[in-house]
Amino acid sequence: MSEETKNISILEGRKGQVWRKGEGGAFVCDRQSLAGSVTQRACAFCGSRVVLYPIADALHIVHGPIGCAAYNWDIRGALSSGPQMHRNSFSTDVSEKEIIFGGEKKLRAALDELIPELKPKAAFVYSTCIVGLIGDDVDAICRQTSAKYGIPVIPVDSPGFKGTKRLGYQAACDSISKLIGTGDTSKVGPLSINLLGEFNIAGEAWMIREYFEKIGIEVVATMTGDGRVDDIRRAHGAKLNLVQCSGSMTALAKLMQETHGIPFKRVSFFGMEDTAKAIYEAAGFFCDEVVMERAKNLVRAEIGEVLPQLKAYRRKLAGKKAALYVGGAFKALSLVTALRALGMRTVLAGTQTGNADDYAALRDICDPGTIIVDDSNPLELAKFVMEKDVDLFIGGVKERPIAFKLGVAFCDHNHERKIPLAGFAGMLNFAEEVASSVLSPVWKYVPRRSGLGMEGVR
Repeated sequence: MSEETKNISILEGRKGQVWRKGEGGAFVCDRQSLAGSVTQRACAFCGSRVVLYPIADALHIVHGPIGCAAYNWDIRGALSSGPQMHRNSFSTDVSEKEIIFGGEKKLRAALDELIPELKPKAAFVYSTCIVGLIGDDVDAICRQTSAKYGIPVIPVDSPGFKGTKRLGYQAACDSISKLIGTGDTSKVGPLSINLLGEFNIAGEAWMIREYFEKIGIEVVATMTGDGRVDDIRRAHGAKLNLVQCSGSMTALAKLMQETHGIPFKRVSFFGMEDTAKAIYEAAGFFCDEVVMERAKNLVRAEIGEVLPQLKAYRRKLAGKKAALYVGGAFKALSLVTALRALGMRTVLAGTQTGNADDYAALRDICDPGTIIVDDSNPLELAKFVMEKDVDLFIGGVKERPIAFKLGVAFCDHNHERKIPLAGFAGMLNFAEEVASSVLSPVWKYVPRRSGLGMEGVR
Protein backbone atom coordinates (compact mmCIF):
# COMPACT_ATOMS: atom_id res chain seq x y z
CA MET A 1 0.00 0.00 0.00
CA SER A 2 1.42 3.42 -0.97
CA GLU A 3 2.08 6.23 1.50
CA GLU A 4 -0.63 8.30 -0.21
CA THR A 5 -3.17 5.56 0.50
CA LYS A 6 -2.09 5.16 4.12
CA ASN A 7 -2.53 8.89 4.74
CA ILE A 8 -6.23 8.84 3.77
CA SER A 9 -8.26 7.98 6.84
CA ILE A 10 -11.87 6.83 7.23
CA LEU A 11 -14.00 9.08 9.43
CA GLU A 12 -14.71 7.44 12.77
CA GLY A 13 -18.47 7.64 12.32
CA ARG A 14 -18.24 5.86 8.94
CA LYS A 15 -16.09 2.87 9.81
CA GLY A 16 -19.12 0.58 10.05
CA GLN A 17 -20.06 1.50 6.47
CA VAL A 18 -16.81 0.06 5.09
CA TRP A 19 -16.49 -3.73 5.02
CA ARG A 20 -13.99 -6.19 3.60
CA LYS A 21 -15.19 -9.65 2.66
CA GLY A 22 -13.44 -12.20 4.82
CA GLU A 23 -12.74 -9.93 7.78
CA GLY A 24 -16.15 -10.26 9.47
CA GLY A 25 -17.72 -7.47 11.50
CA ALA A 26 -21.12 -5.85 11.26
CA PHE A 27 -21.95 -3.74 8.21
CA VAL A 28 -23.88 -0.50 8.74
CA CYS A 29 -26.03 1.13 6.05
CA ASP A 30 -29.32 2.91 5.34
CA ARG A 31 -28.50 5.96 7.44
CA GLN A 32 -28.21 9.72 6.98
CA SER A 33 -24.93 10.97 5.54
CA LEU A 34 -22.33 11.88 8.15
CA ALA A 35 -21.73 15.62 8.45
CA GLY A 36 -18.39 16.53 6.92
CA SER A 37 -18.01 13.38 4.85
CA VAL A 38 -18.74 15.17 1.54
CA THR A 39 -21.00 12.35 0.38
CA GLN A 40 -21.47 11.48 -3.30
CA ARG A 41 -25.25 11.47 -2.73
CA ALA A 42 -27.47 14.16 -4.22
CA CYS A 43 -30.24 16.03 -2.39
CA ALA A 44 -33.86 14.91 -2.06
CA PHE A 45 -35.00 17.37 -4.74
CA CYS A 46 -32.51 15.90 -7.21
CA GLY A 47 -33.73 12.40 -6.41
CA SER A 48 -37.36 13.28 -7.03
CA ARG A 49 -36.72 15.18 -10.23
CA VAL A 50 -34.56 12.57 -11.95
CA VAL A 51 -37.28 9.97 -11.32
CA LEU A 52 -40.19 12.07 -12.60
CA TYR A 53 -38.36 14.01 -15.31
CA PRO A 54 -38.72 11.38 -18.10
CA ILE A 55 -42.56 11.67 -18.07
CA ALA A 56 -42.50 13.42 -21.41
CA ASP A 57 -46.00 14.90 -21.73
CA ALA A 58 -46.10 16.47 -18.27
CA LEU A 59 -45.09 19.96 -17.21
CA HIS A 60 -42.23 20.00 -14.70
CA ILE A 61 -41.81 23.24 -12.80
CA VAL A 62 -39.28 23.86 -10.03
CA HIS A 63 -40.55 26.18 -7.32
CA GLY A 64 -37.33 27.62 -5.98
CA PRO A 65 -34.20 29.57 -6.92
CA ILE A 66 -33.02 29.32 -10.50
CA GLY A 67 -29.93 27.42 -9.37
CA CYS A 68 -32.06 24.47 -8.29
CA ALA A 69 -33.59 24.18 -11.75
CA ALA A 70 -30.17 24.44 -13.38
CA TYR A 71 -28.57 21.96 -10.99
CA ASN A 72 -30.07 18.80 -12.46
CA TRP A 73 -31.64 19.97 -15.70
CA ASP A 74 -31.52 17.35 -18.47
CA ILE A 75 -29.00 15.19 -16.60
CA ARG A 76 -30.74 11.95 -17.54
CA GLY A 77 -30.04 10.57 -20.99
CA ALA A 78 -33.76 9.72 -21.07
CA LEU A 79 -35.22 9.69 -24.57
CA SER A 80 -38.81 10.31 -25.64
CA SER A 81 -40.54 8.83 -28.68
CA GLY A 82 -42.81 11.88 -28.86
CA PRO A 83 -43.17 14.98 -26.67
CA GLN A 84 -40.06 16.83 -25.53
CA MET A 85 -41.75 19.02 -22.91
CA HIS A 86 -39.79 17.34 -20.11
CA ARG A 87 -36.54 18.74 -21.46
CA ASN A 88 -37.59 22.31 -20.65
CA SER A 89 -36.41 23.49 -17.24
CA PHE A 90 -39.18 25.75 -15.94
CA SER A 91 -38.60 27.58 -12.68
CA THR A 92 -40.35 30.22 -10.60
CA ASP A 93 -36.93 31.78 -9.95
CA VAL A 94 -37.58 32.52 -6.27
CA SER A 95 -35.40 35.42 -5.11
CA GLU A 96 -35.06 37.70 -2.07
CA LYS A 97 -38.46 39.33 -2.55
CA GLU A 98 -40.30 35.99 -2.50
CA ILE A 99 -38.25 34.75 0.42
CA ILE A 100 -39.46 37.73 2.46
CA PHE A 101 -43.05 38.01 1.22
CA GLY A 102 -43.75 34.49 -0.03
CA GLY A 103 -43.62 32.90 -3.47
CA GLU A 104 -47.22 31.65 -3.85
CA LYS A 105 -48.23 34.47 -6.17
CA LYS A 106 -45.28 33.80 -8.45
CA LEU A 107 -46.02 30.06 -8.57
CA ARG A 108 -49.67 30.65 -9.40
CA ALA A 109 -48.71 33.07 -12.18
CA ALA A 110 -46.22 30.57 -13.64
CA LEU A 111 -48.82 27.79 -13.76
CA ASP A 112 -51.42 30.14 -15.28
CA GLU A 113 -48.96 31.03 -18.02
CA LEU A 114 -47.55 27.59 -18.80
CA ILE A 115 -50.57 25.29 -18.68
CA PRO A 116 -52.70 27.12 -21.30
CA GLU A 117 -49.65 27.56 -23.50
CA LEU A 118 -48.20 24.02 -23.37
CA LYS A 119 -51.38 22.03 -22.68
CA PRO A 120 -49.67 19.29 -20.64
CA LYS A 121 -51.44 16.11 -19.55
CA ALA A 122 -50.34 16.80 -15.96
CA ALA A 123 -48.02 19.10 -14.02
CA PHE A 124 -45.48 18.35 -11.30
CA VAL A 125 -44.50 21.17 -8.96
CA TYR A 126 -41.23 20.56 -7.09
CA SER A 127 -40.74 22.21 -3.71
CA THR A 128 -37.10 23.04 -2.94
CA CYS A 129 -35.31 23.97 0.29
CA ILE A 130 -36.26 27.65 0.25
CA VAL A 131 -39.94 26.87 -0.27
CA GLY A 132 -39.85 24.41 2.59
CA LEU A 133 -38.40 27.12 4.83
CA ILE A 134 -40.70 30.01 3.92
CA GLY A 135 -43.81 27.82 4.09
CA ASP A 136 -45.56 28.39 0.75
CA ASP A 137 -48.78 26.34 0.59
CA VAL A 138 -47.88 24.51 -2.62
CA ASP A 139 -50.51 21.83 -2.02
CA ALA A 140 -53.34 24.38 -1.99
CA ILE A 141 -52.14 26.08 -5.16
CA CYS A 142 -51.89 22.71 -6.93
CA ARG A 143 -55.43 21.75 -5.89
CA GLN A 144 -56.84 25.06 -7.08
CA THR A 145 -54.93 24.98 -10.37
CA SER A 146 -56.00 21.39 -11.01
CA ALA A 147 -59.65 22.36 -10.55
CA LYS A 148 -59.20 25.38 -12.80
CA TYR A 149 -57.62 23.57 -15.77
CA GLY A 150 -58.96 20.04 -15.35
CA ILE A 151 -55.59 18.26 -15.27
CA PRO A 152 -53.67 16.68 -12.37
CA VAL A 153 -51.36 19.28 -10.80
CA ILE A 154 -49.25 17.35 -8.34
CA PRO A 155 -46.99 18.76 -5.61
CA VAL A 156 -43.64 17.02 -5.17
CA ASP A 157 -42.59 17.57 -1.57
CA SER A 158 -38.81 17.39 -1.91
CA PRO A 159 -36.91 20.13 -0.04
CA GLY A 160 -33.28 19.01 -0.07
CA PHE A 161 -32.78 19.61 3.65
CA LYS A 162 -35.22 16.77 4.38
CA GLY A 163 -32.44 14.28 3.78
CA THR A 164 -30.92 12.06 1.14
CA LYS A 165 -31.89 11.25 -2.40
CA ARG A 166 -33.72 8.22 -1.00
CA LEU A 167 -36.35 10.60 0.44
CA GLY A 168 -36.54 12.26 -2.95
CA TYR A 169 -37.35 8.88 -4.44
CA GLN A 170 -40.12 8.48 -1.88
CA ALA A 171 -41.53 11.89 -2.81
CA ALA A 172 -41.50 10.88 -6.50
CA CYS A 173 -43.29 7.60 -5.75
CA ASP A 174 -45.92 9.44 -3.71
CA SER A 175 -46.51 11.82 -6.62
CA ILE A 176 -46.81 9.09 -9.26
CA SER A 177 -49.23 7.16 -7.04
CA LYS A 178 -51.69 10.05 -7.30
CA LEU A 179 -52.01 9.33 -11.03
CA ILE A 180 -52.24 5.54 -10.82
CA GLY A 181 -55.80 4.26 -10.61
CA THR A 182 -57.42 7.20 -12.38
CA GLY A 183 -57.46 5.76 -15.92
CA ASP A 184 -59.49 3.23 -17.90
CA THR A 185 -58.08 -0.33 -17.82
CA SER A 186 -60.65 -1.98 -20.08
CA LYS A 187 -58.12 -2.49 -22.90
CA VAL A 188 -55.34 -3.89 -20.71
CA GLY A 189 -54.78 -7.57 -21.53
CA PRO A 190 -54.28 -10.52 -19.17
CA LEU A 191 -50.58 -10.85 -20.08
CA SER A 192 -49.46 -7.40 -19.01
CA ILE A 193 -46.70 -5.79 -16.95
CA ASN A 194 -45.39 -2.41 -15.86
CA LEU A 195 -41.69 -1.56 -15.93
CA LEU A 196 -40.76 0.39 -12.79
CA GLY A 197 -37.41 2.08 -12.33
CA GLU A 198 -36.59 1.99 -16.05
CA PHE A 199 -35.72 5.48 -17.33
CA ASN A 200 -35.06 4.86 -21.03
CA ILE A 201 -31.43 5.93 -20.85
CA ALA A 202 -30.22 6.00 -24.45
CA GLY A 203 -33.39 4.15 -25.49
CA GLU A 204 -33.05 1.12 -23.19
CA ALA A 205 -36.77 0.98 -22.38
CA TRP A 206 -37.52 0.51 -26.07
CA MET A 207 -35.17 -2.48 -26.22
CA ILE A 208 -36.72 -4.06 -23.11
CA ARG A 209 -40.26 -3.39 -24.30
CA GLU A 210 -39.45 -5.12 -27.60
CA TYR A 211 -38.29 -8.25 -25.76
CA PHE A 212 -41.64 -8.55 -24.01
CA GLU A 213 -43.66 -7.75 -27.12
CA LYS A 214 -41.86 -10.56 -28.96
CA ILE A 215 -42.92 -13.13 -26.36
CA GLY A 216 -46.50 -11.82 -26.15
CA ILE A 217 -46.44 -9.72 -22.97
CA GLU A 218 -47.91 -6.21 -23.05
CA VAL A 219 -46.05 -3.36 -21.36
CA VAL A 220 -48.74 -1.06 -20.01
CA ALA A 221 -46.55 1.69 -18.56
CA THR A 222 -42.88 2.44 -18.12
CA MET A 223 -42.23 4.44 -15.01
CA THR A 224 -40.82 6.69 -15.95
CA GLY A 225 -38.73 6.31 -19.11
CA ASP A 226 -40.52 7.66 -22.20
CA GLY A 227 -43.46 7.92 -19.80
CA ARG A 228 -46.96 9.11 -20.65
CA VAL A 229 -49.47 10.37 -18.14
CA ASP A 230 -52.35 8.36 -19.59
CA ASP A 231 -50.34 5.13 -19.47
CA ILE A 232 -49.44 5.73 -15.83
CA ARG A 233 -53.08 6.44 -14.98
CA ARG A 234 -54.07 2.97 -16.17
CA ALA A 235 -51.01 1.17 -14.82
CA HIS A 236 -53.12 -0.45 -12.10
CA GLY A 237 -54.60 -2.71 -14.81
CA ALA A 238 -51.30 -4.59 -15.29
CA LYS A 239 -50.92 -7.99 -13.68
CA LEU A 240 -47.26 -7.71 -12.63
CA ASN A 241 -44.72 -5.00 -11.83
CA LEU A 242 -41.06 -5.51 -12.71
CA VAL A 243 -38.81 -3.24 -10.64
CA GLN A 244 -35.41 -2.52 -12.14
CA CYS A 245 -34.08 0.41 -10.08
CA SER A 246 -35.04 -0.92 -6.65
CA GLY A 247 -33.85 2.16 -4.79
CA SER A 248 -36.13 4.54 -6.63
CA MET A 249 -39.25 2.44 -7.24
CA THR A 250 -39.62 -0.32 -4.65
CA ALA A 251 -41.74 2.01 -2.52
CA LEU A 252 -44.17 2.50 -5.42
CA ALA A 253 -44.26 -1.24 -6.16
CA LYS A 254 -45.15 -1.97 -2.54
CA LEU A 255 -47.84 0.72 -2.58
CA MET A 256 -49.37 -0.71 -5.78
CA GLN A 257 -49.34 -4.16 -4.23
CA GLU A 258 -51.19 -2.88 -1.16
CA THR A 259 -53.63 -0.64 -3.04
CA HIS A 260 -54.25 -2.52 -6.29
CA GLY A 261 -53.11 -6.06 -5.49
CA ILE A 262 -50.35 -6.11 -8.13
CA PRO A 263 -47.38 -8.33 -7.18
CA PHE A 264 -43.87 -7.24 -8.07
CA LYS A 265 -40.50 -8.79 -8.83
CA ARG A 266 -37.11 -7.14 -8.56
CA VAL A 267 -35.21 -7.68 -11.78
CA SER A 268 -32.29 -6.29 -13.73
CA PHE A 269 -31.67 -5.92 -17.44
CA PHE A 270 -27.92 -5.31 -17.11
CA GLY A 271 -25.82 -8.25 -18.26
CA MET A 272 -26.86 -11.34 -20.21
CA GLU A 273 -27.50 -13.51 -17.18
CA ASP A 274 -29.75 -11.02 -15.39
CA THR A 275 -31.58 -10.03 -18.58
CA ALA A 276 -32.40 -13.66 -19.33
CA LYS A 277 -33.47 -14.22 -15.74
CA ALA A 278 -35.79 -11.19 -15.85
CA ILE A 279 -37.47 -12.39 -19.06
CA TYR A 280 -37.89 -15.91 -17.68
CA GLU A 281 -39.33 -14.63 -14.38
CA ALA A 282 -41.92 -12.51 -16.17
CA ALA A 283 -42.84 -15.35 -18.53
CA GLY A 284 -43.02 -17.84 -15.67
CA PHE A 285 -45.34 -15.61 -13.67
CA PHE A 286 -48.11 -16.05 -16.26
CA CYS A 287 -47.82 -19.86 -16.35
CA ASP A 288 -48.28 -19.82 -20.11
CA GLU A 289 -46.34 -22.50 -22.01
CA VAL A 290 -46.45 -20.58 -25.28
CA VAL A 291 -45.04 -17.43 -23.66
CA MET A 292 -42.30 -19.43 -21.93
CA GLU A 293 -41.31 -21.17 -25.16
CA ARG A 294 -41.09 -17.81 -26.91
CA ALA A 295 -38.96 -16.51 -24.04
CA LYS A 296 -36.54 -19.44 -24.38
CA ASN A 297 -36.27 -18.92 -28.13
CA LEU A 298 -35.68 -15.19 -27.69
CA VAL A 299 -32.95 -15.66 -25.09
CA ARG A 300 -31.29 -18.39 -27.13
CA ALA A 301 -31.22 -16.25 -30.26
CA GLU A 302 -30.01 -13.09 -28.49
CA ILE A 303 -27.21 -14.85 -26.62
CA GLY A 304 -26.14 -16.69 -29.74
CA GLU A 305 -25.80 -13.33 -31.47
CA VAL A 306 -23.50 -11.67 -28.92
CA LEU A 307 -21.67 -14.51 -27.16
CA PRO A 308 -18.90 -15.06 -29.75
CA GLN A 309 -17.97 -11.38 -29.61
CA LEU A 310 -18.05 -11.36 -25.81
CA LYS A 311 -15.65 -14.31 -25.72
CA ALA A 312 -13.15 -12.27 -27.73
CA TYR A 313 -13.37 -9.41 -25.22
CA ARG A 314 -13.03 -11.86 -22.32
CA ARG A 315 -9.69 -13.10 -23.64
CA LYS A 316 -8.38 -9.53 -23.65
CA LEU A 317 -9.82 -8.48 -20.26
CA ALA A 318 -9.19 -11.62 -18.21
CA GLY A 319 -7.61 -10.81 -14.84
CA LYS A 320 -8.30 -7.07 -14.92
CA LYS A 321 -9.62 -5.48 -11.71
CA ALA A 322 -12.66 -3.21 -11.44
CA ALA A 323 -14.12 -0.83 -8.87
CA LEU A 324 -17.71 0.31 -9.00
CA TYR A 325 -19.73 2.92 -7.17
CA VAL A 326 -23.33 3.38 -8.31
CA GLY A 327 -26.65 4.70 -7.06
CA GLY A 328 -28.61 1.50 -6.46
CA ALA A 329 -27.40 -1.83 -5.11
CA PHE A 330 -29.32 -3.93 -7.63
CA LYS A 331 -27.29 -2.33 -10.41
CA ALA A 332 -24.12 -3.15 -8.47
CA LEU A 333 -25.12 -6.80 -8.29
CA SER A 334 -25.64 -6.94 -12.04
CA LEU A 335 -22.32 -5.22 -12.71
CA VAL A 336 -20.38 -7.71 -10.61
CA THR A 337 -21.97 -10.52 -12.64
CA ALA A 338 -21.40 -8.76 -15.98
CA LEU A 339 -17.76 -8.03 -15.17
CA ARG A 340 -17.24 -11.66 -14.17
CA ALA A 341 -18.61 -12.70 -17.57
CA LEU A 342 -15.84 -10.57 -19.09
CA GLY A 343 -13.19 -12.29 -16.97
CA MET A 344 -12.77 -9.29 -14.66
CA ARG A 345 -12.74 -9.23 -10.88
CA THR A 346 -14.60 -6.65 -8.79
CA VAL A 347 -12.38 -5.51 -5.91
CA LEU A 348 -14.42 -2.49 -4.74
CA ALA A 349 -18.22 -2.23 -4.78
CA GLY A 350 -20.28 0.57 -3.31
CA THR A 351 -23.66 2.27 -3.60
CA GLN A 352 -25.34 5.46 -2.47
CA THR A 353 -28.69 4.04 -1.36
CA GLY A 354 -28.37 0.30 -0.70
CA ASN A 355 -30.19 -1.32 2.22
CA ALA A 356 -29.25 -4.28 4.42
CA ASP A 357 -30.76 -6.89 2.08
CA ASP A 358 -29.01 -5.35 -0.93
CA TYR A 359 -25.62 -5.43 0.75
CA ALA A 360 -26.15 -8.98 2.01
CA ALA A 361 -26.67 -10.09 -1.60
CA LEU A 362 -23.66 -8.04 -2.73
CA ARG A 363 -21.45 -9.65 -0.09
CA ASP A 364 -22.57 -13.10 -1.21
CA ILE A 365 -21.56 -12.69 -4.85
CA CYS A 366 -18.31 -10.74 -4.36
CA ASP A 367 -14.91 -12.40 -4.13
CA PRO A 368 -12.94 -12.60 -0.85
CA GLY A 369 -11.10 -9.38 -0.11
CA THR A 370 -13.61 -7.18 -1.94
CA ILE A 371 -14.19 -3.84 -0.22
CA ILE A 372 -17.88 -2.92 0.09
CA VAL A 373 -18.80 0.66 0.97
CA ASP A 374 -22.04 2.50 1.65
CA ASP A 375 -22.52 6.24 1.01
CA SER A 376 -18.83 6.82 0.30
CA ASN A 377 -16.99 10.06 -0.45
CA PRO A 378 -14.25 11.03 -2.94
CA LEU A 379 -11.33 10.56 -0.53
CA GLU A 380 -12.46 7.09 0.52
CA LEU A 381 -13.01 6.03 -3.07
CA ALA A 382 -9.58 7.34 -4.06
CA LYS A 383 -8.01 5.47 -1.15
CA PHE A 384 -9.48 2.12 -2.15
CA VAL A 385 -8.90 2.60 -5.89
CA MET A 386 -5.20 3.16 -5.18
CA GLU A 387 -5.01 0.36 -2.62
CA LYS A 388 -6.51 -2.19 -5.00
CA ASP A 389 -4.64 -0.83 -8.05
CA VAL A 390 -7.75 -1.13 -10.20
CA ASP A 391 -7.82 -1.07 -13.98
CA LEU A 392 -11.38 0.27 -14.32
CA PHE A 393 -13.70 2.48 -12.30
CA ILE A 394 -17.44 2.28 -13.07
CA GLY A 395 -19.63 5.12 -11.77
CA GLY A 396 -21.33 8.35 -12.73
CA VAL A 397 -20.39 11.91 -13.52
CA LYS A 398 -19.21 12.60 -9.95
CA GLU A 399 -16.87 9.61 -9.95
CA ARG A 400 -15.27 10.34 -13.32
CA PRO A 401 -12.83 12.99 -12.01
CA ILE A 402 -11.65 10.60 -9.29
CA ALA A 403 -10.78 7.95 -11.86
CA PHE A 404 -9.03 10.26 -14.29
CA LYS A 405 -7.02 12.05 -11.60
CA LEU A 406 -5.73 8.67 -10.44
CA GLY A 407 -4.99 7.49 -13.97
CA VAL A 408 -7.71 4.85 -14.08
CA ALA A 409 -9.96 3.91 -17.01
CA PHE A 410 -13.58 4.97 -16.47
CA CYS A 411 -16.96 3.67 -17.65
CA ASP A 412 -20.07 5.84 -17.17
CA HIS A 413 -22.94 3.63 -16.01
CA ASN A 414 -25.12 6.36 -14.55
CA HIS A 415 -28.05 8.26 -16.01
CA GLU A 416 -25.95 10.85 -17.89
CA ARG A 417 -24.66 8.37 -20.48
CA LYS A 418 -25.70 8.25 -24.12
CA ILE A 419 -24.95 4.57 -24.85
CA PRO A 420 -27.52 1.82 -24.09
CA LEU A 421 -26.01 -0.78 -21.74
CA ALA A 422 -29.14 -2.80 -20.89
CA GLY A 423 -30.25 -6.02 -22.53
CA PHE A 424 -28.23 -8.41 -24.66
CA ALA A 425 -27.09 -5.80 -27.16
CA GLY A 426 -26.32 -3.50 -24.24
CA MET A 427 -23.99 -6.13 -22.78
CA LEU A 428 -22.02 -6.04 -26.00
CA ASN A 429 -21.91 -2.24 -25.85
CA PHE A 430 -20.70 -2.53 -22.25
CA ALA A 431 -17.93 -4.94 -23.24
CA GLU A 432 -16.84 -2.67 -26.08
CA GLU A 433 -16.72 0.38 -23.81
CA VAL A 434 -14.86 -1.45 -21.05
CA ALA A 435 -12.31 -2.90 -23.45
CA SER A 436 -11.66 0.36 -25.28
CA SER A 437 -11.15 2.13 -21.95
CA VAL A 438 -9.13 -0.48 -20.05
CA LEU A 439 -6.92 -1.53 -22.96
CA SER A 440 -5.99 1.99 -24.05
CA PRO A 441 -2.19 2.38 -24.13
CA VAL A 442 -2.43 5.75 -22.37
CA TRP A 443 -2.69 4.15 -18.91
CA LYS A 444 0.88 2.86 -18.94
CA TYR A 445 2.08 6.46 -18.97
CA VAL A 446 0.14 7.63 -15.89
CA PRO A 447 2.17 8.21 -12.70
CA ARG A 448 0.96 5.14 -10.79
CA ARG A 449 2.00 2.81 -13.61
CA SER A 450 5.08 4.68 -14.88
CA GLY A 451 6.89 4.70 -11.53
CA LEU A 452 6.70 8.46 -11.04
CA GLY A 453 4.53 8.23 -7.90
CA MET A 454 1.21 9.81 -7.15
CA GLU A 455 2.74 13.27 -6.68
CA GLY A 456 2.38 13.53 -10.43
CA VAL A 457 -1.41 13.89 -10.16
CA ARG A 458 -1.34 16.84 -7.77
